[in-house]
Amino acid sequence: MAESSDPNKRPKPGPWPSGNDSNEAPAIPPSSWAKRTGFRPRFSGETNASDSGQITKPQVDLEAGRVRPAVWVNGTAAAPPRNQTVKPENAQVQGELNKEQVVKKRTENEGSGGGGARLPPKPGVGRRGNNAGAVEAPAAAATPQPGQRVVRNVDVENALPQIVDDEFVLRHANMKYELRDTPGLVPIGFYGFQHYLSMMGSLVLIPLVIVPAMGGDHEDMSMVVSTVLFVSGVTTLLQANFGSRLPLIQGPSFVFLAPALAIIKSPEFLGLNGNNFKHIMKELQGAIIIASAFQALLGYSGLMTLLLRLINPVVVSPTVAAVGLSFYSYGFPQMGACLEIGMVQILLVIMFSLYLRKVSVLGHRIFLIYAVPLGLAITWAMSFLLTEAGAYKYDGCDVNIPTSNMLSDHCRKHVARMKSCRADTSHALKASPWFRFPYPLQWGIPVFNWKMALVMCVVSVISSVDSVGSYHASSLLVASRPPTPGIVSRGIGLEGLCSILAGLWGTGTGSTSLTENVHTIAVTKMGSRKAVEVGACVLIILSLIGKVGGFIASIPQVMVAGLLCIMWGMLAALGLSNLRYSEAGSSRNIIIIGLSFFFSLSVPAYFQQYGLSPNSNSPVPTYFQPYVVASHGPVRSQYGGLNYVMNTLLSFHMVIAFLVAVILDNTVPGSKQERGVYVWSEADEARREPAVVKDYGLPFRVGKMFRWVRWVGL
Repeated sequence: MAESSDPNKRPKPGPWPSGNDSNEAPAIPPSSWAKRTGFRPRFSGETNASDSGQITKPQVDLEAGRVRPAVWVNGTAAAPPRNQTVKPENAQVQGELNKEQVVKKRTENEGSGGGGARLPPKPGVGRRGNNAGAVEAPAAAATPQPGQRVVRNVDVENALPQIVDDEFVLRHANMKYELRDTPGLVPIGFYGFQHYLSMMGSLVLIPLVIVPAMGGDHEDMSMVVSTVLFVSGVTTLLQANFGSRLPLIQGPSFVFLAPALAIIKSPEFLGLNGNNFKHIMKELQGAIIIASAFQALLGYSGLMTLLLRLINPVVVSPTVAAVGLSFYSYGFPQMGACLEIGMVQILLVIMFSLYLRKVSVLGHRIFLIYAVPLGLAITWAMSFLLTEAGAYKYDGCDVNIPTSNMLSDHCRKHVARMKSCRADTSHALKASPWFRFPYPLQWGIPVFNWKMALVMCVVSVISSVDSVGSYHASSLLVASRPPTPGIVSRGIGLEGLCSILAGLWGTGTGSTSLTENVHTIAVTKMGSRKAVEVGACVLIILSLIGKVGGFIASIPQVMVAGLLCIMWGMLAALGLSNLRYSEAGSSRNIIIIGLSFFFSLSVPAYFQQYGLSPNSNSPVPTYFQPYVVASHGPVRSQYGGLNYVMNTLLSFHMVIAFLVAVILDNTVPGSKQERGVYVWSEADEARREPAVVKDYGLPFRVGKMFRWVRWVGL
């Protein structure tokens, strides 16, 4: 007792948690305690993703290039809570409280042969006699002995040196199927179709917005929708096999919507006569093709690896969130024409995705996964019943007659409500053929305009930033390790090639990895690459059936606006969710994010409102006014092309958010841990791990083509 009371001779506590001697192991926190406090042991089978799909932040010490020291318990490593220290007296009290659990665990270990690495006690640290009241003195953290190795699965041979200490090697226990898993024929078809159905809104909403803005009719709308489905299926197959190889769906991104509307509302197009749709579409195609070639060069040349050094969660979060927030002037104002139907749709989606998200039907969370399709179907049925009942029928008024030809003020007053609320205003389904093959250059030869192409090139960089966040987040869910910078470059390069295909086929926007895909993977627990490929094949088949495109094109306008409110809100939230990889409570990050958000809303508002008189009678609808800034912006030099580019780019919310965030984050001092720098796998080490090679290696011996390009791929 005298020895233990002497502070000079008292054993010093080791790192947290306390180490164990050869016969004892520290108490393992109970599962309920772990769930309440967020404790996540590394190899204990605890999940790193919650039931709602949230991904926990990896406990990685980015300054040292490895995770924080772990304590080995029965062959597993458990990470200590972040920034938690234990004083000597607290350690002694903790030992008293957990004494019974320690003795019980020791007895189990002795009876079962230990089960884990047996390490000799450190000199001077251990049990003092057989006194029942003795408390184990904390020991230094145990480390595996030379020759010991923890193999995660049969694929890991010659594992990376830090493989046992890296949070990214976890296979998330709650995922039904991971990257290389191959379900049976029936499950793979079901899950593949489910994946696309849950994201149908993201795939078809952009054509439903830009085609009417270009002056296209219901037949043009049907053709563009079918083309989008076809290109999305083809590009997804290409990305899954020759790009990043992650289960990410390729489709028209909302990142390209704002520049597309800016090009559509360019001053030179406002006075066009005849078929405005085809002429503007060819201008869009030319701009997209040039910008896509620039993105492909950015990826395959290796320049993307340099840009990756500037892209962190603090940059990705406000940039992606600004994409969703930038369309606030379009969503609800459009829905206001038929408020009773639009509000019902939004309330249904909120009820399904939030209040009923934990309700399971046959083991599937139907309401959470299909919240958007279910809300759309119920609201559409409601609109059909009200239309058949004559709720939106006005005597002497025909919705198919242009407003300019209507003689009655009564009809002109109600025509907007009739077009928005009625379910039979579009004749796209009747006019669509049963079979139609989308082919390249179907709208004509693209027109190349350098100023429009330059705007799209800048936007393609923003699209690449969005994809980097998607690659990192999805790899944590389904892959053995994050991709290498070369794999990221390869994925961005292929996205550029896919956008070239989108430009040749004429979808109106570029192709990119959909951000919403990460949320879908986390919710459905489906990360199989094969399932996404099968779903892409199904999508290609559906695109050849013209009636499918006609059916989607016949969605009432108010429901399109309601879907946009939901999807844009979700996109803003997904952008902010990237902050979980950084220190969200850091004053540095709070100021950077706040400034990025404010200036991304305020600076574009200055450009969009500059030179406009409040009582001006513009032929452009109010919700499209932000995209005609090129004709009245504050930049008015003697070079018209420069005026167009600067006024247009600085009126985009996402461009301002990206510029402010990337400059501040890379110039304001901050640790890697605070900034949340993305951790990518090292190329040399990844080549030595078979699991990583199988996850990201190119099939069909295509990888031999990239061996001479050291900066692309593994």
